[in-house]
Amino acid sequence: MTTSLWILALSFWLHMIATVVWLGGLFLMALVVWPGAARALGCGRELHSLMRTLQRRLIPLAWLSLAVLTATGLIQMAANPNYEGFLNLSNSWTLAILLKHLAVIGMLGVGSYHHFALIPLLERGETLRAAGRDFSEADRLYRREVGVIRVNLGLGVLVLLFTAVARAVGQ
Repeated sequence: MTTSLWILALSFWLHMIATVVWLGGLFLMALVVWPGAARALGCGRELHSLMRTLQRRLIPLAWLSLAVLTATGLIQMAANPNYEGFLNLSNSWTLAILLKHLAVIGMLGVGSYHHFALIPLLERGETLRAAGRDFSEADRLYRREVGVIRVNLGLGVLVLLFTAVARAVGQ
């Protein structure tokens, strides 16, 4: 099956936009916003409130980006002459793509843990704190959150590395 040039071009364009949104958001949060806001606001309620507000805006964009990346990635993979079938590792391109997809799966796992486990714990703790109750785990959980964001960013960098390898060996 051949893919139309326009469909493939649209797929590449949307894939790049989704990559910039997903990885750019992680990069910005991990290396710019979080450290800068921590320096300006200290490690108190104001910092955590700011981070929750930003995450409420960024997380839906990240999930939308993931959906776009999945759809456009499938189109691109099917159109690539190096693709020889599901889990067929007969060339360097397919190995690079497999490693890329494993890194993406790692990002999904880390991102899901962050979104569905860690953020609810932090929000519950902030609710306790606002009610005047003890939230002694706060510092440990916020440090874990920064670590999780950085791990996810590291996995994103690996995704870009494996994409570059696939492009280089697929020429």
